[in-house]
Amino acid sequence: MKRAGEVTIPDDELPHYAGHPVRFIVRYARSRALPHLIVFGFVTLAVSCAVFSSYAIRHLVDTMDAVPRGGGDHGSVHAVWVAVAWLAVIIAADNLSWRVAGWYAVKAFVAVTGDVRLDLFRYLTGHSTGYFADRMPAALAARISTAGTATFTLESLMAWNVLPPCLNVLLSIGLMITVSPLMGSVITLLSFSLAALMFRMARNGRQLHATYATDAAGVDGEMQDVVGNLPLVRTFGMLGFERTRLAHTLHGEMATRGKSLRHMEKLRLVHALLTAVLTAGLLIWVVLLWQAGKATVGDVVMVVNLGFMILHGTRDLAVALVETVQHTARLGETLSTILVPHEMQDRPNATGFKGATAGEVRFQDVTFAYPTGPNVLEHFNLHVAAGTRVGLVGRSGSGKSTVLALLQRQRYVLSGAVLIDGQNINDLSETALRGCMSVVPQDVSLLRRSVADNIRYGKPEASDEDVRQAADAAGCTDFITALPQGFDTEVGDRGVKLSGGQRQRLAIARAFLRNAPILILDEATSALDSESEQHIQIALSKLMVGRTVIAVAHRLSTLKDFDRIVVMQKGHIVEDGSPAELERREGPYREFLSLQAMDIAPI
Repeated sequence: MKRAGEVTIPDDELPHYAGHPVRFIVRYARSRALPHLIVFGFVTLAVSCAVFSSYAIRHLVDTMDAVPRGGGDHGSVHAVWVAVAWLAVIIAADNLSWRVAGWYAVKAFVAVTGDVRLDLFRYLTGHSTGYFADRMPAALAARISTAGTATFTLESLMAWNVLPPCLNVLLSIGLMITVSPLMGSVITLLSFSLAALMFRMARNGRQLHATYATDAAGVDGEMQDVVGNLPLVRTFGMLGFERTRLAHTLHGEMATRGKSLRHMEKLRLVHALLTAVLTAGLLIWVVLLWQAGKATVGDVVMVVNLGFMILHGTRDLAVALVETVQHTARLGETLSTILVPHEMQDRPNATGFKGATAGEVRFQDVTFAYPTGPNVLEHFNLHVAAGTRVGLVGRSGSGKSTVLALLQRQRYVLSGAVLIDGQNINDLSETALRGCMSVVPQDVSLLRRSVADNIRYGKPEASDEDVRQAADAAGCTDFITALPQGFDTEVGDRGVKLSGGQRQRLAIARAFLRNAPILILDEATSALDSESEQHIQIALSKLMVGRTVIAVAHRLSTLKDFDRIVVMQKGHIVEDGSPAELERREGPYREFLSLQAMDIAPI
């Protein structure tokens, strides 16, 4: 049996279920087949007992009707008590079967919910940065919870609200035919016609439910986005604006939800009117049969009971179908959004490095453009020898950040190749590629966990002593020990409890712990004050020893000890040399130095 947390559906199979929520749920149910078989088996047994209790009641009534008032012979009385015993057994089996089904459903349905959320989360986190740039991350996270809830609801609806009325109708019709084949045939025709009408009306509302699902996910995303950026909202005095904006968004969502619910009520009203007429007609028919001597009193009791079962069963089925279509639409919307094919994934034959990683980097005739945009890099060539420090300098839009993005395989090159130690990074596995790099960005990402956990993110298996040594190397120990719980202090959402310099030093500690041969610095000190920058520079100087360093920086003072400066302009290298060499040469680099000497930052 599958264990919790194991991969249920592989990533390469998941996109096949986009837009097919029913197949999606069935696939998960198959992975936990035994408990599902037990649940639906005992539901079937319970419904069968409920229907055949009508037959047992008929048998009891007819047996009692054959006994003279005041009691008959011993055999007749014994037959009555046998009929009573059978009815009691059937009633007991009915009730106990529901409880067994419910017990196993708790395990099976909850487990499937966990499987769905884990697989969707795994698949979602495998998307490229471009995927998230085009969508609201908060809404995507909300959709995963929605998918789990919808899956649980749909399984519950199938077990408790769809299967029972279906079995009720089929088994009841079978028993009714034993009284009057004509009556059974008519009821069969009317029941299936009513079910078909209800199903068609339910399907017609599918688009309404899907629209509501999209709007609801959008509202969730909007609220999470505002709450996550509340300091920004307060800073600009936009609380009133955001409340008004959300009210407008909610108004649209409530309108679509109202249409969805009104469609459900219309379906229920049509069903209520039709079942009232059919129930009255069935009652009149069976009484006429009794009057003509073609039915016993027990037959009348059974047929009336079965008639209510059939008509109530179609009513329950109609309601369940509406809810099923609604939740299926919500699940389908989530799957269509998340299960789009991954833009960037390991090739089938992806491998690790063939030997120890030295850290040599080469851009070989690389051309790259973002979707619907012009070429950012064109026939771009850059060689960074292992263990050297190279700074990338240039105005905004010159392609510096694109170079770092391509090196990290956040995007694919259109032509050419990016090589590490002579191996094309497209041929490397994600694990191998990420394992050879450490990144210290301008905007440090910290999880809402302890200081130690955030440092350990660079190497999850690291011991507490390793974490402390990395903190010492990055100059973090003093401010960490001053925190309320030291290394166990939770840093808050995105590290809000720490200053910018403290967050930056934690990122450096994380890089120390990772101990990767290639170090990427992306504007690592540009947002810091002078004192914080000095602390960071000391820590970075230690971190860069023995590593290949590629740094993007606007503050040229941070690159003065680098081996090379590469000046970029419109996707091309226009200058390449040591800081001292470029400082003596007329060109863009010297112009940047001149601007910064006047405290004017380059554009």
